[in-house]
Amino acid sequence: MGTAGTTPEPEPATQSALMALGEVACRYQADEVRPEDLPMIAAEALAAGLDTPTLCELAGWPRSADARDIRDAFEQALSESGIELPDRGLARRHALRRLAARLIDGEIALAELATDDWWETEAETAEERSFVSLIPQCECCIEYTLGLDQQTWAAQLRIAAVALTSSPPIGPGC
Repeated sequence: MGTAGTTPEPEPATQSALMALGEVACRYQADEVRPEDLPMIAAEALAAGLDTPTLCELAGWPRSADARDIRDAFEQALSESGIELPDRGLARRHALRRLAARLIDGEIALAELATDDWWETEAETAEERSFVSLIPQCECCIEYTLGLDQQTWAAQLRIAAVALTSSPPIGPGC
């Protein structure tokens, strides 16, 4: 129990739920979480111990609710939980690191890298720039830009991914 004038620390389960919701906020800003998934995420946050009025409301919404309303409610629930939405650029940079890790772990195929606008990411470190520079803008560009030397490209991409995931963390964690 906290002393007068201080805010007590959240329970460990609630602290863990706050961290998980903070990561969802980062992934949401990086367009990795679809609005229709947010009501279920809100329900999971409630089950994990978070409790805000808007989180309770959002948890009861159907996936088919208006995406703008879902986004507004999610952002309000984050605010009520004391979680700030990260800057979109920072969120995309964290997403780029997660992408590199998934590539190293074999969770995604090389061709899948060209399915997003990663080349538009504002890379700030040398490791980010190296990785982004190797990602083609579209799937058809892979063969066009690389010709028959896809093995060399794949090796360079994996080396850049390892360098990126091994580099020091950036900004607030997501």
